[in-house]
Amino acid sequence: MKNAKKLCAVMLDTIGRELPICNQTGKAIELKVDDHLTITSDVSKEPSAEFLPVNYSGLSEILKKGDTIFLGQYLFTGSENTSVWLEVLETNGQDVICLVKNTATIAGFTLMHVSQVHASLPNLSDKDKQIISEWGSLNSVDFISLSYTRNVEDVRELRAFLRTNNLHETQVFAKIETVEGFKHFDEILQEADGIILGRGNLGIDLPPEKVFLFQKSAVYKCNVAGKPVIIARVVDSMTGNLRPTRAEATDVANAVLDGADGILLGAETLRGLYPIQTIKIVGRICAEAETVCNHSVLFKRIRNHVGEPMSHAEAVASSAVRAAIKVRAALIVVFTSSGRAARLISKYRPPVPVFAVVIPRLRSTSLKWTFTTSAQARQLLGLRGVYPILASPNVETSGASTEESGLKIALDHGISVGLLKPNDRIVIFQKVGDSSVVKIDELPA
Repeated sequence: MKNAKKLCAVMLDTIGRELPICNQTGKAIELKVDDHLTITSDVSKEPSAEFLPVNYSGLSEILKKGDTIFLGQYLFTGSENTSVWLEVLETNGQDVICLVKNTATIAGFTLMHVSQVHASLPNLSDKDKQIISEWGSLNSVDFISLSYTRNVEDVRELRAFLRTNNLHETQVFAKIETVEGFKHFDEILQEADGIILGRGNLGIDLPPEKVFLFQKSAVYKCNVAGKPVIIARVVDSMTGNLRPTRAEATDVANAVLDGADGILLGAETLRGLYPIQTIKIVGRICAEAETVCNHSVLFKRIRNHVGEPMSHAEAVASSAVRAAIKVRAALIVVFTSSGRAARLISKYRPPVPVFAVVIPRLRSTSLKWTFTTSAQARQLLGLRGVYPILASPNVETSGASTEESGLKIALDHGISVGLLKPNDRIVIFQKVGDSSVVKIDELPA
């Protein structure tokens, strides 16, 4: 990231309640349709086409005849031959006997997902805690993706653990990927800083005809709450193909049109053959979708949901976006230290880029004075349409010229990247004393 010479944020993804198959050898195992396969908690058994060990002693207690199990590196997508669908026939002691429903070859790291069954596994595994305590604390990670979030207590537990490791500013993104998380979505949304829709597992737990309904509902709720939402599992076929399918390309575009803040790539860039091409193609689809997005409709939808009377902050932020729409501004510039003002602007989905000039805050301890807000600037990268610019500490110490200096930084950057040209109008959202002010400016000819 240092070599990239640009602001980058780091998200740490937890393991959570994963159930990995114990295949230390990593050898390929071919499973054939209609064969019987025994999943056992006896990890001493050699993995084969007849037996697969998993390190969870309570597996046979939570399963019953007719339950559905999926195995695979990145779970079942319908287009991979490395994932398999199993139907539970019976349980016998610590063994679960299953019927193989499709032919597949599994190899390497393989996960197991049990559809709509509650496994009594900890929210944070020991490995999660170790990585957060060591690597996460050392690198002051900006976000943590909390896998398999089931309820609001999962989020609170992670926050408490972060505080014990001095990660007070790290934001928590709850990854919703089970029916249980779906049922508790509203309370999770209130507590979390953002949401990730993990559609791999969710597509297993929910009937196919229900997945799109949940996605659209979840995105809408995140939008009106002003919290970022990220969609995962969008171009699975690009793990092995140079181009996405027509359905996948449309899926990415629809996510943008619905109001998603970001797209999360997984297997496509982790083990895929074309990681760079995947990023470029998904980026182009998102950019094209944004050109036809009806931002006025999004703005009115969110404003109507907030209702009246609005809070002072909401009223001024929505006014800034409305002004940008009415005067056809090329850019919105917002000054912020905590990032809250930029989040409110992004909430109302402006049709133009938002330059968030993050003003460093001066903090003191008994030993030294330090400037902060680099974390706040990086975290704004998770918001749709927001481009954070970390102002120099000299801006904070320059007294009355704070806004002027910050505005010059923003305008110079806008011109250098081609977003601004002579006679363009810009909307400026800033604090003047205890008041928030919106003003419109125009670049000279």
